Amino acid sequence: QVQLVESGGGLVQPGGSLRLSCAASGSIVSIAAMGWYRQAPGKQRELVAHIISSGSTNYADSVKGRFTISRDNAKNTMYLEMNSLKPEDTAAYYCNALITSIRRGVATTDNYWGQGTQVTVSS
Repeated sequence: QVQLVESGGGLVQPGGSLRLSCAASGSIVSIAAMGWYRQAPGKQRELVAHIISSGSTNYADSVKGRFTISRDNAKNTMYLEMNSLKPEDTAAYYCNALITSIRRGVATTDNYWGQGTQVTVSS
């Protein structure tokens, strides 16, 4: 069974940095795309950054120039380097991935979510 596990969240002061990781495990054949989403209390979940297998990326306007998404295909792991953090970046951050895996002997493509990791930016 495929699982996504995030790590690296925590409490940081404004202007600080954090690095999030998302590791995918299971009978994985390929990962077409991966992304980070976030959801603040009372708000809808929003896309933060997205990366496809070729390495092409896109970012929400609010994080451009501050956040960097990357992936290690050999490790099935994605990262989000977050710099110059602001209080408005406070949210639960979720990993998402479009993964082809072997289920009951058949290659199946599904969308998966991690359990989320909390990022709090506060002095």
